[in-house]
Amino acid sequence: MYPLRRNRRLRTNDSIRHLVRETILSPKDFLVPLFVTEGKGIKEEIASMPDYYRLSLDLLETEIKELWNMGLHAVLLFVKVPDELKDNKGTEALNDDGLMQRAIKTIKNACPDMLVMTDVAMDPYSSFGHDGIVENGLILNDETSEFLAEMSVSHALAGADFVAPSDMMDGRILSIREALEDEGLINTGIMSYSAKYASAFYGPFRDALDSAPVDVKNVPKNKKTYQMDYANRFEALKETEMDVDEGADIVMVKPGLCYLDIVREIRNEVDVPVAVYQVSGEYAMVKAAAEKGWLDHDAVVMEQLTAMKRAGANIIATYFAKDAIRLLD
Repeated sequence: MYPLRRNRRLRTNDSIRHLVRETILSPKDFLVPLFVTEGKGIKEEIASMPDYYRLSLDLLETEIKELWNMGLHAVLLFVKVPDELKDNKGTEALNDDGLMQRAIKTIKNACPDMLVMTDVAMDPYSSFGHDGIVENGLILNDETSEFLAEMSVSHALAGADFVAPSDMMDGRILSIREALEDEGLINTGIMSYSAKYASAFYGPFRDALDSAPVDVKNVPKNKKTYQMDYANRFEALKETEMDVDEGADIVMVKPGLCYLDIVREIRNEVDVPVAVYQVSGEYAMVKAAAEKGWLDHDAVVMEQLTAMKRAGANIIATYFAKDAIRLLD
């Protein structure tokens, strides 16, 4: 006896498959990471991230207008700081005329409605490549958190809509929220990297910003004392719940594809939007395999992005955003 209900009836052709599709991607799902560098007329391809670039401020303005016209209305800013401006205390991060502050203003002048989120972390500014102040072989937590609060205020005063602390210091969300409130910056949001794992997928990103930990005596060789152990699941829930209690408006899981179980766990537990970051290593692997002809670039991109949204992400930070718009069109 054949079944009266045949599930394949709903897979017969594109029309019915699209009609009953449960997960729909749209341009509004995407947050576009952008890398900014000093200079003029610079569009510098990142060797380990094919088709992705560091942009000088004049070309950043052009890029922002293009993104807006494509329907991409939110960006996440990162800056490549010259080596001579780096130190162990991240001093340059508080420069009112620093590259990040000028980048924020450039975007807001070019496109006032573009949503600007900014990376809040010390590693681009650190001579040691760490997300915190290094002392006697340790990464100082509380001193770093206070510094990140100052950095957040500086970004907000420059015009950032959201600050995005990516460091994983304990208590930094509360420090940032209190600092913003004290300055009357009550409408500045916080997107916390709440479950950021110590992952091997970050390599190309560190190439993009020259922000890898340096190999010198009395400096930790990696970020495992503050980023999470990738074997842990319940810890991610604890970290995220603490960040929400401390004032985070959006929480993030990073990386993406290998951590979709964590995205779903967090989506089921919290009542704030959940973001996921499809990181540089995930991007580079697809590009490299596609270049070899080993997989279909466009099909894999859409499958991965759909999986992230299906897992529960409200926001997807991805280097494939422009590709996705092209494919959605």
